[in-house]
Amino acid sequence: MKKRKQILAILLLSAALAATGCSTTLASGASSEVSQDSESSAEDAVSSNSDQNQSTDGNASEDANASVGNNETADPQANGQFPGGAGPQGFNGSGSSVASTALDLTTILDFENMFSDRDLEQEADLGEAQNLTLESGKDITITEEGVYVISGTATDCTIIVEADDTAKVQLVLDGVSITNTDFPAIYVKNADKVFVTTTSSSNTLTVSGTFTADGETNTDAVIFSKDDITFNGTGTLTINSSANGITSKNDVKFTGGTYTITSAEDAIEAGDSIRVCDGSFTIKSEKDALHSENTDDDTTGYVYISGGSFDIDATDDGIQATTYLVIDGGTIDVNAAEALEGTYIQINDGTINIYATDDGINASTKCSTIGPVIEITGGDLKIEMGSGDTDALDANGALIITGGNIDITAQFAFDYDTEATFTGGTITVNGEEVTEITESMMMGGGGFGGRGGMGPQGQMNGQGGTPPQGDMNSQGGTLPEGSDQQFGTPPQDNQNGQTMGRGGKFKQNQQTTQSQESTEQASN
Repeated sequence: MKKRKQILAILLLSAALAATGCSTTLASGASSEVSQDSESSAEDAVSSNSDQNQSTDGNASEDANASVGNNETADPQANGQFPGGAGPQGFNGSGSSVASTALDLTTILDFENMFSDRDLEQEADLGEAQNLTLESGKDITITEEGVYVISGTATDCTIIVEADDTAKVQLVLDGVSITNTDFPAIYVKNADKVFVTTTSSSNTLTVSGTFTADGETNTDAVIFSKDDITFNGTGTLTINSSANGITSKNDVKFTGGTYTITSAEDAIEAGDSIRVCDGSFTIKSEKDALHSENTDDDTTGYVYISGGSFDIDATDDGIQATTYLVIDGGTIDVNAAEALEGTYIQINDGTINIYATDDGINASTKCSTIGPVIEITGGDLKIEMGSGDTDALDANGALIITGGNIDITAQFAFDYDTEATFTGGTITVNGEEVTEITESMMMGGGGFGGRGGMGPQGQMNGQGGTPPQGDMNSQGGTLPEGSDQQFGTPPQDNQNGQTMGRGGKFKQNQQTTQSQESTEQASN
């Protein structure tokens, strides 16, 4: 979407300058001068360029002329200007130095061992468990491996796990309510792994104020863990946070339980991975609902979902992964700016309902070792986009669809940088089934021209030729004097507050009082 905004800005600027007789430099670097005489020939415009390329000593600049010549003859895909190009220094159209192609993720992620047997057990073995009762103003510190059943209501109380590197600690929440002002309710400082298991009970953890750091550790979550942490059980856990809900520097796993999380920042975040095979989630986040990222290593940070139900309302992203976002099942309802975001997004199964105001599903370069790809092999997807410059499927690399049922309601259904492949499944866009993927660019149709490419001198023309005097016209002809909104350049009285529609026409978004008065005077 950002790419389209940049192109649109250049085109609008070119149109405005054309109306005033000014010169402009196009994105390709070729300079063009727009003559005020609409009857002047294209050769005059080229001659004017040659005059402008004179050096200060009166001699023509050979480098500048060579540059113009290259822009006239070069294939735009060869230098990455358009989707599919290799780009400078071996970069592809997405701006990444890594090819955007389909990958066999079974050779990269160990799907068979995502969850251990103990992860999947929803009830703890209480044979040797210790029972602990909360007290206000007193922390509970656990230093030994074992199972601990915790109950009670308290304020300003933290359950701290500080055990050996090999210790596995299981916290069984049996009717727990903790309300803190500035520190986590559960803080895992050290362990091999911690399990948070709910009994058939209701549990609530809240931090209401500004978090206080623990030395150099920014403990900014209601449940903060420096090590792996797994959530399971048969009860409910409600988390209210003035910052993050759940944070782990390593892995966060969910295999059961019911969770309601309200957070001013990320609801669930992890440094290495977020993995979900079951559970019920109601999330309201003022940032991201699920966020997996290691700020020190962009090759980690993936999200894997094979089951569970999600009701997500997020201000920024619904689910974001630095590397891979893989969905193998589950029911996922997302209302967010961007619903699903990652470098490589693969959807194989599940029911996914999206309402987004930026991009529905966005693959962008966040990882230095893989190229951006959206790959859909199965599942039922319904994507509804808000109005404006929004994309349902936006791949800053490749878009690959081999299966699934995809129902899109959007002004722009597809945006991709390198290639689009559609070999299986069903795609419906605005109520009509489509048989091919065509990129939804705002330049399509008339006005500024379709996908005919760049004409000589870098002029934009739907037929590939140079429109006289640099005027933008899908037919390559000269714009009549006083041309109206059917052509690329709007009347000067209407340049204020206008945007270009998909057919190249200018759409009035907002009229000033002055322009309204001018229109009334003209009609009189």
